[in-house]
Amino acid sequence: MKTQRPISSDDEHRVLQFRPRNASPPPVQRGSGTVQPLRVAPEPLDLSRYEKPRPEPDNFRHRMLANIAALAFTIALTAIGIWLAVSIADLRRTQDCVLMGRRDCAKITTPHI
Repeated sequence: MKTQRPISSDDEHRVLQFRPRNASPPPVQRGSGTVQPLRVAPEPLDLSRYEKPRPEPDNFRHRMLANIAALAFTIALTAIGIWLAVSIADLRRTQDCVLMGRRDCAKITTPHI
């Protein structure tokens, strides 16, 4: 069986040279003269350009109450999830016991006197 190789053209084997980013761009030829690109000073790399003035100051008390409510909701949701997982595991254990034909599967709690 012959192996088939794709036909390669000269366009596939072209080497491109990249210039470093910190080097100045080469001058551009337009018509009879040379045009130098305009060098702009870079802006400082901070987030001040995205800041907007606030119409009213922050309400720290409201924000803290919202954070406490969110934390309480998260804790309650986690507790419900853990309780649900334990309940499902207990039901599965009881169901496996019954399906095996055993009779002493149910837990009977007696009060301590």
